[in-house]
Amino acid sequence: MDTGAEPGDVQSERRRLINLAYRFLGSLADAEDVVQETYARWYAMPAREQQAIESPGGWLVTVASRICLNLLGSARARRETYVGDWIPEPLPEPTEWITGRSGAAGGDPADRVTLDESVTMAFLVVLDAMTPAERVAFVLHDVFRYPFGEVAEIVGRTPAACRQLASSARRRVRTAQAPAGPTAEQATIVRRFKTAWEAKDIDALIGLLDPDAIATADGGGLAVTHLHPIVGGAQIARSYAEIARLSGDRTTFLECTVNGLPGLLARQDGTLATVFAFEIAGDRIRRIWAVRNPEKLRPWRIG
Repeated sequence: MDTGAEPGDVQSERRRLINLAYRFLGSLADAEDVVQETYARWYAMPAREQQAIESPGGWLVTVASRICLNLLGSARARRETYVGDWIPEPLPEPTEWITGRSGAAGGDPADRVTLDESVTMAFLVVLDAMTPAERVAFVLHDVFRYPFGEVAEIVGRTPAACRQLASSARRRVRTAQAPAGPTAEQATIVRRFKTAWEAKDIDALIGLLDPDAIATADGGGLAVTHLHPIVGGAQIARSYAEIARLSGDRTTFLECTVNGLPGLLARQDGTLATVFAFEIAGDRIRRIWAVRNPEKLRPWRIG
């Protein structure tokens, strides 16, 4: 895991660590905390110990990964007290990115998560269903291409065991993910959904939704939303049309990019209220994830 970093250049590893931790945890806020703790441990070491480390970049990745592994181990217990369903934290297009505790416009490029197929909402939801060891082994090997020998050192298992973990995770991904069409076609379907929703056209909405579609919302107890998934295209269409009727002219919908794919955001009385991510199979919407928890919308800003 030799990244070639010198002790004085350890900050250059920050973006790699953010990208790893976000994929491990599905939360930018938690990823930032992990990276901060990782650097705190590095700078707490005496200079002679730092200089004795052959690969500072590898040391940072190992420490950050082990912190994430510990957090994942306790995450399920924490979820038991979470109000409603937990959805990974959505991220905007890099051109719209603002992050960091200060919230300064533009943010630090080192804090940006690279948006690719390994951070789509559908992919992150599959990752969240894995065991902590499966998730870490799979992300390190299949996404970031670390060899199993190095993965084993981080996970604390044999290379053969890590190979089995990654293989199990790979099967989960293949089973759960729907074949995605071109992004432009997905954007067209999301646009048609937005138009039908604004018109409260239940029949048009039903035509865009898979009959077995599922809509999940995350308010975290901090925003009003449905606490349980809505199952079935017709039921989702009726529920969303009712939401549009109740909100009236207070809510406007805008097309945007959510975790690298076409999505929507809703502004209520001029304030960002919800970010919607979609999984589209063929010409139908199979999954909708609506994130309303304001703590998960921190990276988003409306101009």
